Amino acid sequence: MPRHDLTPPRHISTLGLCLLAAVLASAHGTALAAEQTVSQKGKAFSVKKLKVKVGDSVKFLNEDPFSHNVFSLSDAKNFDLGSYPQGGAKSVTFDKAGTIEVECAIHPDMAMVIEVEK
Repeated sequence: MPRHDLTPPRHISTLGLCLLAAVLASAHGTALAAEQTVSQKGKAFSVKKLKVKVGDSVKFLNEDPFSHNVFSLSDAKNFDLGSYPQGGAKSVTFDKAGTIEVECAIHPDMAMVIEVEK
């Protein structure tokens, strides 16, 4: 009789399943997604240019004593994180390759570029 539940057989451990998933991902040339952090301090991004891969995310961490509003109107990724205060952080996941120009709606001199590669 076929099994209808999704519980793995007892002889397969959770660690074993994780290892199998990692091996299969590397065998197919796909990497696990990564998260990079870009801080905002002194009305500036911590980097001017950042390279990430498709599927990666960038966390924008506000280290200034006032709010920031990170956004992009770029074709490759259009987003607006809204205003968030000191200590706040918001993330964006990049789902296609391209160049993304990132700015702060509150501080127009703040700008950076994210290059998303396949």
